[in-house]
Amino acid sequence: MFFVIAKTVGAMVQGLNFLVLCIALGAVLSWTRYRAAGRLVATAGGFALALFAFTPATEMLARPLEDRFPQPALAEAPTGIIVLGGSVDEVLTRQRGQVALNAAAERLTEAVALSRRFPAARLVFSGGSGRLSPHHVTESDAVREFWLSMGVPAERMTFEDRSRDTWENALYTRELVKPKPGERWLLVTSAMHMPRSVGIFRKLDFPVIPYPVDYQTGGVAADFEGFRQAQFNLPVFDTASHEWIGLVAYYFAGKTSALFPAP
Repeated sequence: MFFVIAKTVGAMVQGLNFLVLCIALGAVLSWTRYRAAGRLVATAGGFALALFAFTPATEMLARPLEDRFPQPALAEAPTGIIVLGGSVDEVLTRQRGQVALNAAAERLTEAVALSRRFPAARLVFSGGSGRLSPHHVTESDAVREFWLSMGVPAERMTFEDRSRDTWENALYTRELVKPKPGERWLLVTSAMHMPRSVGIFRKLDFPVIPYPVDYQTGGVAADFEGFRQAQFNLPVFDTASHEWIGLVAYYFAGKTSALFPAP
């Protein structure tokens, strides 16, 4: 039930969708007796959309998420490398017959680099289908094909292909790898997704070492200077708003123990 609610209600209140819906609702209301309310809603939605499209307000949302967990030193080899799903377009992969990666592809490419750096580490991918109507191709199917094409030996890979969201990523991966005390497991996912992911793994008593990738901000003062281009800023705003909403939802659903997990 949580998954269905998150995919339906969550999509409606997520940043960009929510603002566009506000503008559309306001436009409709402006042709009714509620025209004053309609103008207010449409104006507020349009102003907020412009704010996050053209100003550093988007970076102000994204930076705290991306800076929450720094890159680890990795002086000691890990037991395994866990890579979370979210980097494959399942529909395009099925339709075009080749692996279609999205903007979070660094989760997969950095995992290949880590596997070469630590040849004894177990490489685990967690991801089934995050769609309400799953297709025959899962993320695990696509990632297996991609990693093989990158020269990763098949015997090094382990796949968890049942999960639909981050909670199930952690739950089913823990069941699969059965972590033992003293083991060191790296968790590879997008930097903005890392706080929520770490909170969930901690809730399930699965200690992990955060290894954030796929940064969308520079981590420098220039992030908060000047104007932006909408085509670059709005995807970052959408992702950041999704993660802030997710942190709140998972906390109140009892799936994390902290509203904003910290190192």
